[in-house]
Amino acid sequence: MVKSRAAAVQELRERFAAGQTRPAEWRAAQLRGVLRMATEMEAEICDALHADLGKPKTEAHVHELSLIKSSCLFALKNLKKWMKPQKVPAKLMNFPSTARITPEPLGLVLVISAWNYPLLLSLDPVIGAIAAGNAVALKPSEGAPAMSSLLAELLPRFVDGTCIKVIEGGVKETTALLNHKWDKIFYTGNSRVGRVVMAAAAKHLTPVVLELGGKCPVVVDSNVDLHIAAKRIAAGKWGCNNGQACIAPDFIITTQAFAPKLLESLKKVLEKFYGKDPLLSADLSRVVNASHFGRLKGLMDEEMVSDKIVFGGHRDEQQLKIAPTIFLDVPLDSAIMKEEIFGPLLPIITVDKIHESFGLINSMAKPLAAYLFTRDSELQNQFEGAISAGGMLFNDTSIHLTNPYLPFGGVGESGTGSYHGKFSFDAFSHRKAVMNRGFAGEARARYPPYSAPRLKILKGVLEGKLGDMIQAILGFPRGK
Repeated sequence: MVKSRAAAVQELRERFAAGQTRPAEWRAAQLRGVLRMATEMEAEICDALHADLGKPKTEAHVHELSLIKSSCLFALKNLKKWMKPQKVPAKLMNFPSTARITPEPLGLVLVISAWNYPLLLSLDPVIGAIAAGNAVALKPSEGAPAMSSLLAELLPRFVDGTCIKVIEGGVKETTALLNHKWDKIFYTGNSRVGRVVMAAAAKHLTPVVLELGGKCPVVVDSNVDLHIAAKRIAAGKWGCNNGQACIAPDFIITTQAFAPKLLESLKKVLEKFYGKDPLLSADLSRVVNASHFGRLKGLMDEEMVSDKIVFGGHRDEQQLKIAPTIFLDVPLDSAIMKEEIFGPLLPIITVDKIHESFGLINSMAKPLAAYLFTRDSELQNQFEGAISAGGMLFNDTSIHLTNPYLPFGGVGESGTGSYHGKFSFDAFSHRKAVMNRGFAGEARARYPPYSAPRLKILKGVLEGKLGDMIQAILGFPRGK
C-alpha cells in the first residue's frame, strides 16, 4: 500500500512534468468526464450519500449533484478566457515593452475532502485544479466510506487516471500523503486538522487553502417577514444535512421581545417540514456516526444547557437521529456556545437591542458565514461594515455559495483562501508576471560607471519626468 501510494504520487508528478495536463483540450476533456459521471451515475451517487448520511434524494441532487454539474459547465464555458494571458499597461520608463499576466498551473495538488458533502467537497476543488491544468490526488473522507469507495471506482472510468487519482484511507494514510511535497494542498474540514495540514505544508513551504467552519450567527430583526425568515433559517439549518454543514446557522441572536414570536414561527415551520415526529421523517439526514452523535448528545446534556431546550430534544441513538432542537438563552460559557455545533441543535440568544449582536459576534472567532434578517438597509450596512466573516448573506441562509461569481472561503479561524468559479481556477494557478522588451531604447544612465548627472536623470525617470525619460532613451548624458 505504501509503495503503491508513493508510486501514484510519482506518476502524477511525472505526468505533470511531461506537460500532459497543460493543454486546454485535456482540461476540457476531464471536465466533461466529471460532468458525465455526475449525470450518468446519479442513482449510484444518491445511494452512496444515503448510505453514509441518510441524505434525502432531494438534498443529494440540489446540494451536491446540481452544484457539481453547474461548476463543470461554468468552467467549460470560461476555460479559454481564464487561460488567456491578461495584458496590463507597460510603464513609459520601460519603453519599449509589453506586459502581461500569464496563469500557469502550480503542479501536483492534493485535495483532502470532508464527509458532510462528500461528493461536492471532493469534486468541486478538483474541478478547479483540473481547469487550472494541474495533476490531482484526491483523498476522500473516510467518514463517508460509501462515497469514498464510489469515487475510487468511478472517477478513473471518466477521467485520465494517470493525472487524476483517488487515494483512499484514514488518518494514517492522510498523514503519509502530507509527508510528500505538493505544490498546493486544499483541505476541507475542522480547524484542529487544519492546523495539522498547515504544519505539514510548512515543512515544504507548500501553499494551502483551508476551508474550515465556525459558529455562523443569524441575527433576526423584528421587522422581517417572520414566516419567510423562519423557513429560510430552517432550510439552511436542518435542510442542509441536518445541520452538518460548515455554513449552517449555528445560533440565532434576536431581541428578548421578539424571541417568542420567532420561536413560535420556527416550531410551526419545523412541524410542517418534518411532521410531529421528525425522527420518522425521510427528509431529515441522520448524524454521520456514533462518535458525532455522542458529541452532540454531550452538548445537549450539559447541566447548564439541558433545561434550556424549548423545542425538540428527541433522539434515537440506534438510528443515529436527533430531532431539530431549539434552545433559549443558553449560557455563553456553555460548550454549545464555545464550539461549532455541526448538527441539528440551534440556540437562540436574546439581547435588549439588536445592535448588541455586533459585539457578541465580534467576541467570537470569525465565522465562515454571517446572516442578518432585516428590512433596515442602514442596519445591513452597519452589519456589513462591523462583522468580519468569510461570507455574508442578508435575508436568507447558505445560498450565497451557489453564485460562481462570489468567492467562497473563510477568514481567520474559519479558513484561508477561497474557491468557486474563477476563484477555483485562481486558487490552483500561479499568476506569472511577464514583460517583453526589444533591443531599442537603451538608457546609458542605468549602467556604470555612475555619475551625478546620470543619477539626476535616473531620479527623473523614476519620478516619471518626461524630459529625463527622453534624455535617458537618447543616451544622455554621454561620457559622463
